[in-house]
Amino acid sequence: MDRGIDLLCEYVAAVREEIGYEVPLAADHFGHLGLESCIRLGRAIAIAHPDLATAGGILETKKIGDAAQEHGIAMAMHTAMTPVAALASVHCAAATENFLVLENHSVDDLERWSSLVDGLPVPLVHDGHIAVPEGPGLGFTDLNHEVLRECVDPEEPGIFEPTPEWDRDRSNDRLWS
Repeated sequence: MDRGIDLLCEYVAAVREEIGYEVPLAADHFGHLGLESCIRLGRAIAIAHPDLATAGGILETKKIGDAAQEHGIAMAMHTAMTPVAALASVHCAAATENFLVLENHSVDDLERWSSLVDGLPVPLVHDGHIAVPEGPGLGFTDLNHEVLRECVDPEEPGIFEPTPEWDRDRSNDRLWS
């Protein structure tokens, strides 16, 4: 077991050596590791990397960040979803002292992605940053239903239909992680 953790640490060290310290570095998709291995890997690399949408929301992710901070560990955050999840992550990051970076790689068309919500700048990401909105809630005024409909497969029944397949103990993403 330690050999696998050591190999992952060597890999991260080699990438860091290659890119230097001016470029942010993050790693994720460790869903195939068990809890104990994840804890050992986290201690070895010293970065927590939760995904707000799967870690239990804003409060739970904030608690993860606070627990990491108690141990001197920085927190990077993963998000690869809609601007709604990105804005929830932005608010959580703003409230977390040890926040390091918000990973966001869900954007192929930044203007269209940003247009999924109304009441915020388009594009939402400007010079690699998302400003913390000052409005109520997450900061946007409404969902843009027209753009949402363009993003949905026309064969699917609707945008906000029930999703009972996610009610099981094992979620669908476990098939590939």
